[in-house]
This record gives sequence, C-alpha cells and structure tokens, in this order.
Amino acid sequence: MKRNLKGIVILIAITMLATPLFAGGQQEVNNDESDTIHIALTAPITGDYSEYGKNFQRSVEMGIDNINANGGVLGKKLVLSVGDSKGDPKESATLAQKWTSDPTIVAEIGDFTSTCCMASQPIYDQAQMVQLSPTASHTDYAKGSTWSFGIVGTQAAEGPFMADFAYNELGLRTIAVININNDWGVDTQKYFSEAFEKLGGKIVAEESYFDGEKDFTAILTKLKASNPDALFMAAMYNDGALISKQRAKLGWDVTVVGPSSLYSEQLLALGGDAVEGLYTNVSFFADDPNPAVQAYVTEFEKRYGLRPNFHAALAFDAINLLAATIEKAGTTDRAAIRDTLAQTKDFAALTGSITFTPVGDAVKQYTRVWIKDGKFKVY
Repeated sequence: MKRNLKGIVILIAITMLATPLFAGGQQEVNNDESDTIHIALTAPITGDYSEYGKNFQRSVEMGIDNINANGGVLGKKLVLSVGDSKGDPKESATLAQKWTSDPTIVAEIGDFTSTCCMASQPIYDQAQMVQLSPTASHTDYAKGSTWSFGIVGTQAAEGPFMADFAYNELGLRTIAVININNDWGVDTQKYFSEAFEKLGGKIVAEESYFDGEKDFTAILTKLKASNPDALFMAAMYNDGALISKQRAKLGWDVTVVGPSSLYSEQLLALGGDAVEGLYTNVSFFADDPNPAVQAYVTEFEKRYGLRPNFHAALAFDAINLLAATIEKAGTTDRAAIRDTLAQTKDFAALTGSITFTPVGDAVKQYTRVWIKDGKFKVY
C-alpha cells in the first residue's frame, strides 16, 4: 500500500491524539471531502479487566499516532473515540448502539471478552459495521456475523495446542479444571478437555465459578481431592492470581497450565510466588528479538513506562490492519471496509501473520511460555 501501513514497525514518539468525537453537540459527516476518518474503540478501561482495556487504548492510540505521522490513511487523519465497557456485556451493547448510530464512525475495534463481543454483535450486524476484536476467541464469535472478525485465533486451536503441551511435553496424564462460567470460559475448558482426553489423558474433576467471585477455597478443595497431576485454569490474570494464592495457602503444590489470558505482568505482580512454574502460551512475546517486536516494545515502554503484553500487541495489530484495509479499499464506506477485510491474507503483524478464514477467524501460531524466577520465559 502507499505508505507501507502493513509493515509499520518503527514508531515515532509524538503527542498523543486527544480529539473528542462528540464536541459541541455536533457530528461531522464522514465523506470524501472530510479530512478525518473516525474509528471507535470499545474496551474495559475500568473494572476487573482494566489492565487489558487500558493496554488496548494505549496500543491503538500509539498506532494511530504513528499512522498519522506517516501521512494517515487515504491522506486523512485517523481520529479515535474510546468507550469504556467495564467488561460488562450490557455496557458493550450500549456502546455498540452509540457507535453504529454515528455516521462519522466507519469501524469499531473491540471488545475484550468474547461475552461482550457476542452481546454487542447483533447491533453491529444490523447496522452493517465492522466489529474487529483483538481478543475474542470463542468459536461462535466470528461465525455469528459476516461483520465480525477476530485476530487472536479460537479456542478450537488454542485448546488442542495446550492439551498437546500438557500431555506430550509436560507428561501430564490427569488434570482438574477450573474455569470462569461465561462464554469464553466454557469454550476454553471444552476444547482443552476434549483434546486432552483424545490424547489419552483424563479430566478427573471440573469446577466453574462466576465472574466477581473472590473465595475459591471450596472449589479448590474439591479439585485437590481428585489428586490430579495438574490444574488447568481457564481464567483472566486477576482471577488466576487469586486462585493461585488460595491454592498455595491450601498447601496444594501442583503443576498449573492455562490459556494465553494468563500472560500478563499483572499476574506476576498479584500472584507472586504462587504463580511460579505456571505454563501458558502466546503468539507475541515481549523478549522476542524480532526487530518489529522490539521497536514496538521499546516505544510502548518509552511512552507508558510499562511492558506491553500479548493483548496490547493484538490491539496494535488491529489498528494497523484496519488502517491498511481502509487504504486498500480506497474508501471509508463501511461495506467496502468489510469486504476488503474479509480478503486479508498474510498480513504481517506483531502477533503473527493474519489470514482470515471464511468466517472471519485468524489462524494463529502459538509459543509455549512459563513463569521461571518470577518472569515469563519461552519454554
């Protein structure tokens, strides 16, 4: 494409965009004569998943700054509107109504959880606006609408990958499972468990919990009684840290494995010694010597004083993919953006090349990682 948006890896530190979309009660009509292109971001900026949401916002803003510094898209500046879903499906759906009813917004990035994405999906579908989630991995998400796309891959692929890791690499034969009782958690435990048993292993116990639960002692006591080789933990970093600390308090010393949702510096900060030795996977690793990865990590740390996690990198890929798509489409027409995005093949991204399946899922490759000496390291 004209400005090589597809291969953006060198980031320029410039002033962060802070242009509000709704100012003075007026809406700008997005047409060929306008000099801006409006994108919406839906993410949990506050609430239990705020680390993920804030990193979404940081990466998308950083990507937009870089794109605008290199000439923008179709010769126009990208402008971002951010909505806080709080990790609540109802809030996500409300934001979907807001974004789709605004004619200046051409596409949306988000939300973080599969549950939020699936709750708002019918609204984007009816309004015919692209819904591009960096992290929704439920197998029913992308197939639910021709306007929905996911770039993280699905649990139908990640589950078997982790099952193979557990069975063939770690030599585990019996596993107990704990999972959050939502769309993503049920999907995650299903695909892992089925694949693990297909390999010859056995799931000896399964327990689920509801979002917001803080006391896992009773659940962990039941799982411990099944005497498994390992515990599979389908949880986000905050729950994962709490579960791990309570498991350690029970004196249950067991191997722990889980999905990429656990790959977060906050898991280390909150879990401490209790998460040492945990095994997971990623499609992006901040210590990867790849020049593109290191350029992104360096600029992210320079701007925010933090190391980006897997989910932050996925959001960065999402904005660059969307920008490249609009440039290739040659228009901000919502339908043209969708049609061009659906044709994505071998898009060079930080989290691995992106090619969409016919239903809008990305096929991903995974890297095994574990926590050793208080840090995530390639296994």
